[in-house]
Amino acid sequence: MINRYDLQKKLNTSIRENPVTTLLGPRQCGKTTIAKTIRTPSPVHYYDLENPADRSGLANPLTALRNNDGLVILDEIQRMPELYEILRVLVDEASQQASYLILGSASPRIIRDVSETLAGRIGFVDMGGFNLKEVSPDNWEKLWLRGGFPRSFLAADEDSSFRWRDNFARTFLERDLQQFGFSIHPESMRRFWIMVAHYHGQIWNAAEFARSLGRDEKTARNYLDILSGALVVRKLQPWHVNIKKRQIKSPKVYIKDSGILHSLLSIRTRRNLLSHIKAGSSWEGFALEQILSLTGDRDAYFWSTHGGAELDLLLNPEGARLGFEFKFTDNVRTTKSMRIAIEDLELKHLYIIHPGVRSYQIDANISALSISNLISTLIDIRSFPET
Repeated sequence: MINRYDLQKKLNTSIRENPVTTLLGPRQCGKTTIAKTIRTPSPVHYYDLENPADRSGLANPLTALRNNDGLVILDEIQRMPELYEILRVLVDEASQQASYLILGSASPRIIRDVSETLAGRIGFVDMGGFNLKEVSPDNWEKLWLRGGFPRSFLAADEDSSFRWRDNFARTFLERDLQQFGFSIHPESMRRFWIMVAHYHGQIWNAAEFARSLGRDEKTARNYLDILSGALVVRKLQPWHVNIKKRQIKSPKVYIKDSGILHSLLSIRTRRNLLSHIKAGSSWEGFALEQILSLTGDRDAYFWSTHGGAELDLLLNPEGARLGFEFKFTDNVRTTKSMRIAIEDLELKHLYIIHPGVRSYQIDANISALSISNLISTLIDIRSFPET
C-alpha cells in the first residue's frame, strides 16, 4: 500500500475543525481506502450507501445517526442525497458529539447540495490519484504513462493498466453520468471527451467543439462543465494584468489524469507515448498536475497574449509570483516569450520543468528544474514568501 501522509493530515485537520468534512475526488481514486485509515475521533462507524444492508440500517436516518458518536463515515452519499438535510439537523444539535466524513464521486450536484445545505458547517478536502511525492520521483515515467489512479498505477503490467483505464472510461460514461443526474448519450460524451484529449493543453474554443459535435455552443460548454465538475477535466483560467497587450480570456483545457489521457488517445506503451504527436502536451499536463497536487489550484492560472507571449502556469498572482514552463526536452533554453512573461508579470522566479536528470540555474530568476527534483523544490517554495 502506498502511504498518503499529506492527504491523511489534511483530512484529520478538517475533521478536527469542522462538524462535517467532504472528501471529493473522481471515482476509483482511493477515497474509501484513505477514509478507512482514519482512526480518530473514535469509535469509527462506516456506512457504504451502495450496500443494501447499510442503506436499510439508515431507513430512519435521523434516529440511526443520532445514536452514533465518534466519527461517522458515509460513503457514496450521492445514493441518499436526503442525508444532507439530516446532517444539518444533527450538527446543529447542542448535544451532538459526532463528526461526519462524507465521500462521493465528485459531481456538480454533490458540490452544490453540500455547499447549500451545510454552509458554515463543512470543510472540503480534494483528492486525486497518486502523485510524485507519494510514489517517489524515481517512478515519474511510470506515473506519467499510467496516471495516478491506484489500480492503473499498481497494475501488473502496461496492458492490464490500459484495460483498467479503458473500463474506467466506459463505466464513467455508461453508469456514472446517469447517477450524477445527466441524461446524455454515452457515445456523444465519449466523442467530446476524446476531442478534449486531442485539444489537451490548448485554449478552449466552444465554437470549434460545437461544429465538430454537430451541436450548439451551449451544449459544448455544458459537456465541458460536466467533465470538469466530475474532476476528470481541468479548466485552467487565464490571468490578466494591466498592460496594453491584448490577452487571452478563454481557459485552457486538460485531461487531469495523464493515464486517462493516454487511454483516450490509444497510447498503450512508453514507446507509443514518446513518439506520439501529443507527447509534449501530455508532459505539460502531467507536470502541471504534479505541481497543483502539492500547491493547490485556487491561485493557479496561465497567461497568454494575442501577440504570442505566454506562461504555462502562474502561481500566487497576488503575492510573490512564480512562473512555470514545461518543456519536453533535455536541451532547455530560454525564449523571448519567457523574458516577456518575467517582465510583464513581474515574476519572482521562472522554473522550466523538463524530463532530464539535471537541475541548474540559467539566470538570476530562471532555473531549469528536473522532474526528479520537482517535489523537493516545491516543498522549499510552497510558503510563497512575499519578499
